[in-house]
Amino acid sequence: MHELTLSLPSPLEELADDRLASHGVRVLLKRDDLIHPDVPGNKWRKLKYNLQAAREQGHRVLLTFGGAYSNHIRAVAAAGYYFGFSTIGVIRGEEHLPLNPSLAYAEQRGMRLTYVDRTTYRMKHDQAVTDALRDQFGDFYLVPEGGSNALALRGCAELVGEINTDFDVICCAAGTGGTLAGIAVGLPPGKQAVGFSALKGGDFLADDVRRLQHDYGRETSNWSVETGFHFGGFARRTNDLDNFINDFSRRHKIQLDRVYVGKMMFGLFSLVALGRFAPGTVVVVVITG
Repeated sequence: MHELTLSLPSPLEELADDRLASHGVRVLLKRDDLIHPDVPGNKWRKLKYNLQAAREQGHRVLLTFGGAYSNHIRAVAAAGYYFGFSTIGVIRGEEHLPLNPSLAYAEQRGMRLTYVDRTTYRMKHDQAVTDALRDQFGDFYLVPEGGSNALALRGCAELVGEINTDFDVICCAAGTGGTLAGIAVGLPPGKQAVGFSALKGGDFLADDVRRLQHDYGRETSNWSVETGFHFGGFARRTNDLDNFINDFSRRHKIQLDRVYVGKMMFGLFSLVALGRFAPGTVVVVVITG
């Protein structure tokens, strides 16, 4: 094991921007990206109770799934390094050498990488696939793709308790729905959560959020999903998105990632401009890292 120092609770920072102030909307940034450089933001919150469960159940190996550029793969590799677990990453697609920075980092942190074709990857929830992986690697604690499960919701729900000021809405980027589902579970009455899908065809996210909350044991109706800001699909980008992110960086000295948080922030500013939020609304925006 190696020492892991986490910056919790993560800072809450005011975002001063005339484009928001002109509509009477106040935005506070929940800087989860500053929790830890190797296990930032929602990655830590999702993994926290999964790591605890793995240890309590006597597991020594974590196995998870992800794409070749997955931040989740990086985070699980780092968590294994810091908490003394061996890690296995099942990567969608073929191996390409040299490894990209995400996979190179994971391997550096001790993760064993194995590759499966896309057809097999789509069947990753099937018991037959899990059994085949156990035959190949032995026993392991299975962390789902993106880290989203009932234990992840418990960790994400804790974020709400760190907000020490009144607010009306909390926004986050959404990929697998776990962060949104967990935040919604943790909200007090009268508050709303909005998830911005980073994927094209993000209507499926609503079903995923409902399933995750059902598995957690508490289903809520205090959330919604915005599906109009995917910019062509996962990891796709346009000049409009790039220009917005570059301008945001110049104005606020914060570099937004272009896969998740940048799209969410673009969406938020668009909704503010369209009058979706009444004057006086206080919005907390989670920078998931």
